[in-house]
Amino acid sequence: MTKPYADQEVWFFTGSQDLYGPETLEQVAEQSRQVAEALNASADVPVRVVWKPVLKDKASIRRAMLDANSDDAVLGVITWMHTFSPAKMWIAGLDALRKPLLHLHTQANVELPWESIDMDFMNLNQAAHGDREYAYLATRLGAARTTVVGHVSNPAVTRRLGTWVRGAAGFHAVQNLTLVRFGDNMRGVAVTEGDKTEAEIRFGVTVNTWAVNDLVDALERVAEADVDALVAEYESLYDVAAELRSTGERHESLRYAARQELAMQAFLDDAGAKAFTTNFEDLGGLRQLPGLAVQRLMAKGYGFGAEGDWKTAVLVRAAKVMGQGLAGGASLMEDYTYDLTPGQELILGAHMLEICPSLTTSTPRVEIHPLGIGDREDPVRMVFDADATEGAVVVSLADMRERFRLTANVVDVVAPPQQLPHLPVARAVWRPRPDFATSAETWLTAGGAHHTVMSTAVGIEAFEVFAEIARTELLVIDEDTTRRRFADQVRSNQAYYRLAQGL
Repeated sequence: MTKPYADQEVWFFTGSQDLYGPETLEQVAEQSRQVAEALNASADVPVRVVWKPVLKDKASIRRAMLDANSDDAVLGVITWMHTFSPAKMWIAGLDALRKPLLHLHTQANVELPWESIDMDFMNLNQAAHGDREYAYLATRLGAARTTVVGHVSNPAVTRRLGTWVRGAAGFHAVQNLTLVRFGDNMRGVAVTEGDKTEAEIRFGVTVNTWAVNDLVDALERVAEADVDALVAEYESLYDVAAELRSTGERHESLRYAARQELAMQAFLDDAGAKAFTTNFEDLGGLRQLPGLAVQRLMAKGYGFGAEGDWKTAVLVRAAKVMGQGLAGGASLMEDYTYDLTPGQELILGAHMLEICPSLTTSTPRVEIHPLGIGDREDPVRMVFDADATEGAVVVSLADMRERFRLTANVVDVVAPPQQLPHLPVARAVWRPRPDFATSAETWLTAGGAHHTVMSTAVGIEAFEVFAEIARTELLVIDEDTTRRRFADQVRSNQAYYRLAQGL
């Protein structure tokens, strides 16, 4: 079975001690291998789980954690105390660990063999209190972790563990992310600002700026034969408007969009970058604001933020990686306008040009229309409606001065109640949970950004894991949210995160 994260691993560590003798330890090793093999066999777990020898002392635990840290293929580690493993031996190891941590609270057997239980069985199967000893120590150390409880034959367990893997993969992608800003952010806008140094400290992402005309130079180096091939691909994959086809009067605009895509991808790949931003106020010698090119690059897995919003580009890249191998997609999104019909309120989300086609299974239509801003030629873009999806999520990342804040709303994407024949951009329509008024009020209370990532592949649980690993504040708006409790949480978080910074 091919796993979505085929080039990466999660290491499986089992805790015990020498007290029980070699025969019991052999059983511990064999049963922990079986647990790791069960995880590997599950389609819910999207990465290879690598079993490691049983850990029985302080030195071997510390060495195992350091080895995990130094292996770039390791997304994180799973720990399980099969027997009683005195937790003081885990202090140095957990203190040294820099990879995401999952504590699996499980045991080898599902049912108890009531009639045959003896003290040998009890000495072997002690996770019920061995894991509690370990968890006490992890909590005392302040170790960020996800805890999953139950037998590995239970699909609820493997699904949660798989979600943790996806959150860890998103964090790993961000830690190794280079982001190219083509120009600066939009003038006068607050939320697209941010501390790029703190972002590298917190998330690992490297954010730098290149002149837009560096991209213009790259466009001039694109070969005509490559443009020909890409335009043919467009015409085979999409419903291309007649005026843009090879016999159409505006075909050159489609060719220029193809040239933009080829140049941007080459530029990003040369820089080792998997995310980027553009800004309609800073286009240099570009003839069009990139639209189709941005949509296509997002569909290939690149993160993107409009108007220089590099924080949203980081989130889009993380969501792309977390959703790898799943149905649905991820895209830059923006709450644009509302339908305020009482009891039927909806949000219409879109952007000027740049919504990713991974949000639809329909065939997008490639069109050209005036933009109205940007002072350039009419840009080419894909137009479509996002697929209906229950339990999707929109998430923003904002710089709150002393910390970053993730704000997330669980939403249900729906089909537009009527056609939108005059709206020449891709769009999504959704009903926010718990209801429109509560969602909007709490989002505004949180200071959530107007740019978001919309994910229809992974839901809120993956972002919860991502936030826990990154030690970043996450405010969730879902079916259980009330205005009063949410406002109280914002206030208490304000105090907590300031105190957590220390002196």
